[in-house]
Amino acid sequence: MEEVASTTMSGDLSGLLFPKSVAVAGASGSPGKIGQVLFDNVVSSFDGPVYAVNPGHTELLGRPCVPSIADLPEAVDLAVLVIPAPTVEEALEACGQRGIHNAIVISAGFKEMGAEGAARERALAAVADRHGINMLGPNCLGLISTQVGLNATFAPRGARPGEIAFISQSGAFCTAVLDWAWKAHVGFSHFISLGNKAVLSEEDFLEAFAVDPRTRVIAAYLEGVEHGERFIRTARSVSRETPIVVIKSGRAEAGARAVSSHTGTLAGSDSAYEAAFRQSGVLRAQNVEELFDFAYLLARQPLPRGRRVGIVTNAGGPGVMATDAVEFEELEVARFTEPTARALAERMPPAANIYNPVDILGDARADRYRDAVRLVMSDANVDMVVALSAPISILTYPELAKILAEESAQHRKPVTCSFMVGELGEEAEDILREAGIPSSFDPARAVRALRGMARYAEICETEWQSPRDLEVNRMAVSELLGKALARDRLRLGVEAMPMLEAYGIPTARGGMVRTPDEAGTLAATLGDEVVLKVVSEHLTHKTDVGGVRMGVRARDVEQTAWDMHRMIRARFPDAALDGILVQEHLPPGREVIVGMVRDPTFGPLIMFGLGGVHVEVMGDVAFAVAPLSQADAEDLVRRVRGYPILRGVRGQGSIDLGALTEVIERISRLAMDFPQLLELEANPVICYPDRVVAVDLRLTVDGEGR
Repeated sequence: MEEVASTTMSGDLSGLLFPKSVAVAGASGSPGKIGQVLFDNVVSSFDGPVYAVNPGHTELLGRPCVPSIADLPEAVDLAVLVIPAPTVEEALEACGQRGIHNAIVISAGFKEMGAEGAARERALAAVADRHGINMLGPNCLGLISTQVGLNATFAPRGARPGEIAFISQSGAFCTAVLDWAWKAHVGFSHFISLGNKAVLSEEDFLEAFAVDPRTRVIAAYLEGVEHGERFIRTARSVSRETPIVVIKSGRAEAGARAVSSHTGTLAGSDSAYEAAFRQSGVLRAQNVEELFDFAYLLARQPLPRGRRVGIVTNAGGPGVMATDAVEFEELEVARFTEPTARALAERMPPAANIYNPVDILGDARADRYRDAVRLVMSDANVDMVVALSAPISILTYPELAKILAEESAQHRKPVTCSFMVGELGEEAEDILREAGIPSSFDPARAVRALRGMARYAEICETEWQSPRDLEVNRMAVSELLGKALARDRLRLGVEAMPMLEAYGIPTARGGMVRTPDEAGTLAATLGDEVVLKVVSEHLTHKTDVGGVRMGVRARDVEQTAWDMHRMIRARFPDAALDGILVQEHLPPGREVIVGMVRDPTFGPLIMFGLGGVHVEVMGDVAFAVAPLSQADAEDLVRRVRGYPILRGVRGQGSIDLGALTEVIERISRLAMDFPQLLELEANPVICYPDRVVAVDLRLTVDGEGR
């Protein structure tokens, strides 16, 4: 076995991932026991010194066995604990006393078992912290490092060597992937089962894999992360050099949260993960197939310059399927240059289609296929290529595979293929695999794999920005929130509009009054028409209950205010009425909604969407994790389907997009500055060509600790 120096990894985890000696506590000679399977896997895979720890034996599988960790003849690099949960803490303490700084706790019976197990797990973490032990688990399958030949798992099979580092929070998923990977010829540099993550988590392994020259791609199955800010920071620093592909399960609504707004209703936990992945440069796979298609292609092929796809096929139907998939995956069907079109016309038969997709017809032999592939791959307008073929008797799949392998090496552009065949393609698969070209039966799958390449190429070009230093008045917001909490007000409405003003967000002119007389006096200073809004903590959706009157003439304000007061008192006799907000009546504009809800993992989650039917019915919204830079805010606005409406369509001009993105930045800053804000929504914010104005607000405050 080739020796791998520990200096190839970051100092923290080199002994865990590249150990030179291993001890297995709980090693067993009884067939069928986890301790026996794991010890056998370690012994049969690892060339370095291996020790068993079991008081009932002096030797196991030809390796020395000692009664306790304290009796080990050396401080091994790695200890693997496969012992009953109640004894793990003592064993880990013994590891620390013996100078062992890396441990894998396979044993179950910790926080997954309830309160008693959680307490036991906390004790383990404390021991690891006290002795500086890198602990993987507990309740995990273990790990495999093919670079030192170590299989420290109880899985039925180990892993092929390769360039993909794999992390999983599910042990069962690990064993399934390992078995599948042998058949699919997928190899791994490292294979990690995280378990309960009491000490080491995905962020630690992302950092370690980023400096491993053998690892070219990191693939992960995650059920959740515990430290959202750290995950984003770590993934962002790693993803520019090493692609990270994640499949995330569990799309349910995040934990207990006040949801009095559209933002809270629409923002499930998956929205936060989607936003976090996007902002940290993580590629999200929608299923296991995509996870490994993306990872395989990123590990083996060069990145494209853009999203333009060229398609070559000997059958019309598969070509149409691939073309549809290109559009669906938000890639582009390439438009060939004039020289390419002319060369194709000269070399293809008259009945062939020389435009994209290039259909070379079912009677094509190898020379015609090669000509078409070469011309398409060499076109300056083509960034990626999909090669398709249905079975024909005059052309064998090994021939096609050799053509693709040679042309791929020559042109250095990403290539996928769909050989729509079964047993006839088995020999070709070996040739394609050697060349790093993925093949699938489904043309759409071949196209989807390219989407991951295009997205990662864009990630590499992204310039991450820091949030701007905006001038704000924190003291004014602190005083307003303090007064609200003193009155036990946990939900605020338009009476909190001064919060937006304090953070530099333009608001409609006006103010709050206590009596209809005061309403009339204020209205006279605001123009011919005004808007009246009842202020009450018990009336969340004021418009629905008649608590808002639009376009009230100044001379009618006093009477209208009296009418609204009587109506609310009659319909809601128990509702507390704090007064009436009198606002200027603004001209029509394009209405948007900017909101925030505090996610339990990632913190403030900012939402943006168009107002009215776009958010109410269509749910056309996008999310981003605060704090937001200017670029983040601009990206958030562009991601809603209704963005062209803001930019200007059918003769309408664009709104002031710069002012809008600044409002989003400022709400992001407000959310970061005041953790007690659980939920906030400025709705609507009215957008004009030269300004934006917030006209309504609702928010929820955390009352704990007041």
